[in-house]
Amino acid sequence: MESSLTEEHYIESLNNIERKKHLQKLKIIKHLYVKGAKTNTDLCTRFHISSPTSMGLLNELIAEGLVEKQGRGRSVGGRKPDLYGLKDNSLFVLSIDMERFRTRIAIFDNNNNNITGTRTYPLDISKDLSALEHLHAYATSLIEESGIKTAKLMGIGVSMPGLVAAASGNNYTYLLTQQEEGSLQEVMEELFHKPVYIQNDVKSATLAEYRFGIAQNKKNVLVLSLDWGLGLGIIIDGKLRTGASGFAGEFGHIPLIEEGTLCHCGKRGCLETVASGIALARMAREGIRSGQSTILNTLTDEELEQLEPSLIIQAANQGDQYAINILAETGRHLGKGIAILIQLFNPEEIILSGKIAEARQYITIPIQQSINTYCMTQLRENTTISLSDLGKNAGILGSVATVMENIFENHIASVK
Repeated sequence: MESSLTEEHYIESLNNIERKKHLQKLKIIKHLYVKGAKTNTDLCTRFHISSPTSMGLLNELIAEGLVEKQGRGRSVGGRKPDLYGLKDNSLFVLSIDMERFRTRIAIFDNNNNNITGTRTYPLDISKDLSALEHLHAYATSLIEESGIKTAKLMGIGVSMPGLVAAASGNNYTYLLTQQEEGSLQEVMEELFHKPVYIQNDVKSATLAEYRFGIAQNKKNVLVLSLDWGLGLGIIIDGKLRTGASGFAGEFGHIPLIEEGTLCHCGKRGCLETVASGIALARMAREGIRSGQSTILNTLTDEELEQLEPSLIIQAANQGDQYAINILAETGRHLGKGIAILIQLFNPEEIILSGKIAEARQYITIPIQQSINTYCMTQLRENTTISLSDLGKNAGILGSVATVMENIFENHIASVK
């Protein structure tokens, strides 16, 4: 089983009876990954198989080093049943979280333990494929340092900014491929010799919130990434929704401001031009240069050009009224946009993540005030606004979830 999860030739060598057993094992592994440790009875009920069949499959998985006993479950009148769960360090995922100017990489095991720690590398994501050579070198070095067997590396998940069509394996903003090269996913699989799954950074973070964050056990959730730009991840009926081309959620590029500022997308007045990290930094620079009284006046011209939202939030936390005011203005615009989302999707929860979300009450209070003004009472009263508790780990955890969501389904489909 160690190699059968990642090597197609193994599956092709199986006869029909062996394929059926292999398929049942894959389904059990996926179920234990998603749902946690279960009893033999739980597995019998879930997969409609007999107790001896289920126990036989579990014993084989134990012998293969993938499953182990993990305590006892609840008793229903007799001896407490054994719980079976995935054994730590049985299988691994290489998780890559690419940002515009840096990349974070880590290796996780099948129980979502970060076994290498997260490494940060100074890597600009390029328009062409030039960044891949450095990415491959960094990732290969980390794999070698970890000492894991490459046969146990199930796949590679890559979270990245831009217009990402995960189903076709392409990014239409960065790491652009030529037609003869195939898709970005195919290029990366040839480079790494492993299954690769790419996903937009916001959708990746949304999947992390759904699997590991405060969106667990919820069916209708929106995740807003309040970073340099604005992004939206959509969970409806318990599934990540990506749209026909994979581009659903371009929330920041809805024009809401009449005669507004030109956005980098080519339109004027997009929400992102007044309610993003880029807009916040621009407002701060304009205020400082016009003589506003603020502790940010101590910044040099060079520091001002490289101004990060974190410095504005830091100033607000020190009581700087100008910093508080521009955060509040950003929040009011965001709240107006969020009011539209509530009326369109009727979510039970909206999770705020990213750099601007770190402003906490300086951003959430004006957001809520705008929602109260622009949203119907019946809808807003059933929607909770929350701050992500995953922080900067959302992207890299999302890449793990992306692999685990896809790898089992693909192998199950290949066995049938």
